Amino acid sequence: MKKTMKVLCLALCAALLAAAAAAESGSWSQINQSIARREDWQRHVTDSSAFRLGESAPLEGQDGLSICGWGSYPSMDGSTVCVPLAMELARQWLDLAEEDLNGFVNFSTTPYAYDRLIRKQPNPMATIASRGIMMDDTHPIDIVLGTGPNADERKAAEDAGVELVMVPVCLDAFVFLVNSENPVENLTADQIRGIYTGAVSRWEEVGGLKDALIAAYQRPHGSGSQTAMEELVMDGYQLTAVDENYISDGMADLIAQIGNYDNSRNAIGYSYLYYVDSLYKSGSLKVLAVDGVQPTPENLQSGAYPFTVNYYAVYAKGNEEAERFAGWLVSEEGQDCAAQAGYVPLY
Repeated sequence: MKKTMKVLCLALCAALLAAAAAAESGSWSQINQSIARREDWQRHVTDSSAFRLGESAPLEGQDGLSICGWGSYPSMDGSTVCVPLAMELARQWLDLAEEDLNGFVNFSTTPYAYDRLIRKQPNPMATIASRGIMMDDTHPIDIVLGTGPNADERKAAEDAGVELVMVPVCLDAFVFLVNSENPVENLTADQIRGIYTGAVSRWEEVGGLKDALIAAYQRPHGSGSQTAMEELVMDGYQLTAVDENYISDGMADLIAQIGNYDNSRNAIGYSYLYYVDSLYKSGSLKVLAVDGVQPTPENLQSGAYPFTVNYYAVYAKGNEEAERFAGWLVSEEGQDCAAQAGYVPLY
């Protein structure tokens, strides 16, 4: 390990040992809810020998601190919305203490995760603080757990000679949000596209209040939710360029804007249902039906909800350990783990 990286990682591990707190950047800055083990938690993994961490070795001259290899357990990075899934997988396979999960699952968010996967770079932030362990920061990430890559990321992978394998592991709904003060309960897919192309600019055009302009919030290009908006919802229609004030850097910021009382008559935005329900709560929000269909688990599994999405385990073709792990994720055991973490299983 390079000396400078070792010093940086030692500093990080020491900070985690001292504070025993979650990281303050990346995905953790977009989460304001506790992600705790359920009271009725069950172990679904029957043979924990299949995916295990490697050996740990003491750091020379650093009492109580060690570096651990990844062994057969995949190094991960990914989307904020899949942080609880990764935590559940670590509970199941590695039997980590709850206080260690925030440091071990340290995602950098979707675009950075794909950049690392394509460029064969590590996720240098993973630690097991209570044991004084820093995970090997020279091992390239094996799996991106989250939303699928966008067109730019697929092109970057092609240019780098990396073939991305995408394995769907669970379901979610891409949803549209308004403030609870907004009387609108349902929009059609065409009305949504009209709002985001600028063809529909007032709420009264879609059954809302008169004299209320629509403030349509977006995410930056490259974010997981913006990819879904561009490729799934717009379906070839061009998103209208908007004022910078209507582009939210983080998903948490978008949720806060929609829930803000000042935006009660005007705002609309989008996110993933799991994120809204489980990871970030702010203000007073309402999830809209689309084409009269609510985003219930049954409607996701049947495909009735029009904007049903998958979360994926994405890896570079040829990574046999990642392939084995992704295969397990779609097994009955893996799907039970996803369901226990609150996600909608594939079946």
